[in-house]
Amino acid sequence: MHQVPRRKLGSQGLEVSALGLGCMGMSAFYGKPVEEEHGIAVIQQAFNNGVTFFDTSDVYGPHTNEKLLGLALKGLPREQVQVATKFGTCLHADGSAEIRGDPEYVRQACEDSLKRLGVDYIDLYYQHRVDARVPIELTVGAMKKLVEEGKVKYIGLSEAGPDTIRRAHAVHPITALQIEWSLWSRDIEETVIPVCRELGIGIVPYSPLGRGFFNGKAVVEKLSESDASHLTVLLPRFQYENLEKNKVLYERVAALAKKYNCTPGQLALAWVLHQGNDVVPIPGTTKIPNLDENIGAAFVKLTEMEVEEVAAAVPLHDVAGERYNEAVTKLSWNNVTTPPLSSYTST
Repeated sequence: MHQVPRRKLGSQGLEVSALGLGCMGMSAFYGKPVEEEHGIAVIQQAFNNGVTFFDTSDVYGPHTNEKLLGLALKGLPREQVQVATKFGTCLHADGSAEIRGDPEYVRQACEDSLKRLGVDYIDLYYQHRVDARVPIELTVGAMKKLVEEGKVKYIGLSEAGPDTIRRAHAVHPITALQIEWSLWSRDIEETVIPVCRELGIGIVPYSPLGRGFFNGKAVVEKLSESDASHLTVLLPRFQYENLEKNKVLYERVAALAKKYNCTPGQLALAWVLHQGNDVVPIPGTTKIPNLDENIGAAFVKLTEMEVEEVAAAVPLHDVAGERYNEAVTKLSWNNVTTPPLSSYTST
């Protein structure tokens, strides 16, 4: 297998593999966590094929995913790996979640992540979700101090809207925005993406395969009980009636994939990769065959006309169901704004 090519992420000097590996599913949210040895083997296989950009968060597990990645890193040359992790989503014992962006929390979260990962610095440190209670200037100001101290090399935001991105970037250059982007999640294209490109911010799409939809997981195979319970509760597009309607979209992509001599998942991922050289998707998987398939997408070449043809196979008005259920959407997404710094008084 060829080595995954590299891309510049943002305009501050960070260079990563054109395809990253989202590690979340190894420890959280999609059924039983993988065995430690297996997770390390997947990460090692990715690295051996040129994937050097690994994405985690303190909330995955919580905490166990960072520890797993830390163990895998011990077997890899640190200077050749780019580690991305996140802070800001706190899970409480009762199952509720709280978003935090206060400076004290930012510092403590970073110190804790460094210990769990077993590293001296984090290559890319994201605010996982925007805290509507704290001006973004204060949060990014705390992140800036971490950069100045050498604990963090580059900073990013996740699921932030245009106004928040601009305000954050004015405090310290934002290197990357992590946000959902796939054939069936494209609402950011007219609002968020232009701002990122204006400011020289790289884009890191998560769930670039539509939560596995476009690799046929939910259509061709029967979902496992754990996957089904997670997907149908949180994601309306996987609920029975919507899924039946959405299968038509998968079948259109599958037909095009035959034409381009690749799998449906590879075509969907290649479409994301073709959105620009500033785009670095981070598909997640727990299985080496799926990892190898995803890596193959980096070598699928499409013309501009073919990219448009793939997009046309999944018209957004044909997608049945919202991106998330109402409860999750309310938690904090890219329509959240933070109070202006001038009016803020800490409680």
